[in-house]
Amino acid sequence: MLEHWRWQPSLNTVEDSPGEGGHQAEESYEGLLAGTGAEIHLSSDCGQPPLNTRIVGGQDALAGSWPWQVSLQKTKHFCGGSLINNLWVLTAAHCIPSGNPAGLTVFLGLQSLQGSNPNKVSRTVAQIIVHPDYNSVTSNNDIALLKLSSSVSFTSYISPVCLAASDSSFYSGVNSWVTGWGNVGEGGGLKLVGNRLCYCNYNSRRVTITDNMICAGLTEGGKDSCQGDSGGPMVSKQGGRWIQAGVVSFGVGCARPNIPGVYTRVSQYQNWVNSQITSNQPGFITFTSTGTNSLLHSHSQFHLDNKRGHALLLPLLPLHPSSHLHLMSPSLPMERSTP
Repeated sequence: MLEHWRWQPSLNTVEDSPGEGGHQAEESYEGLLAGTGAEIHLSSDCGQPPLNTRIVGGQDALAGSWPWQVSLQKTKHFCGGSLINNLWVLTAAHCIPSGNPAGLTVFLGLQSLQGSNPNKVSRTVAQIIVHPDYNSVTSNNDIALLKLSSSVSFTSYISPVCLAASDSSFYSGVNSWVTGWGNVGEGGGLKLVGNRLCYCNYNSRRVTITDNMICAGLTEGGKDSCQGDSGGPMVSKQGGRWIQAGVVSFGVGCARPNIPGVYTRVSQYQNWVNSQITSNQPGFITFTSTGTNSLLHSHSQFHLDNKRGHALLLPLLPLHPSSHLHLMSPSLPMERSTP
């Protein structure tokens, strides 16, 4: 039985205001558009932040750096999600257990949970589709779709992420990021844990790790980020596009040895997503990588560095909700599951 979800139901409220990856080391990336405010119209433009920003670890994310990041709120922020076309958001099923959209608002183009957000847009939710095989006890198939009440226009601050296609492969050595509003302790390193080892670690707690999941965390414990931004995206970069490989799902306790965090594997759900979204379908991209596919240990790590209590971008870890969208530049591998 899981001891808690990585979800915080009592967070900072966003005041309304009018309108507001894996890169290698410190790689800069070019956006589709160089200016601000220009609109994009096709889901084929997924995963390409329009603004020409540079990713630097340990800093608050610049506005427009992660334009697919959304905040789910019922008076207060309680979960994250990702925009996948102009009408749909991807998140975790456990974020919306009732399946009732009443009172639920999605905020897009959000830079901070407090203060001014000049690029912010909000939509109510018309429909919630939870995966039919979602199991709240085992956390398998922890994935859901939210249909917005009306479509949003893509701008420099609001645009969709690509999704990992069903034939994607994720091997050791791939850099990955999770975005959100969080707060973690300073110092320490976090490493990916292969699904076999993750299975063994959780099996003793009667939790089954399936091929629908990806695991990551510190095997020795002591550092973690807990109870924040479930449903948020984990992304990697390929050929100029950011591709979502995971959805923040669950963990046991916080920062415990040999207990990594667990994330829903997006590539397992291409057919399901396309069966629900029949027009203007999201951009699915095959992510390819090579590596040794070690299942027992990671080959690289990243370090936490947050002294200000801002939200952090962390590899494969959900975040404590706090103030500003924040990022780190990790060198974290993912590892492919082996049946």
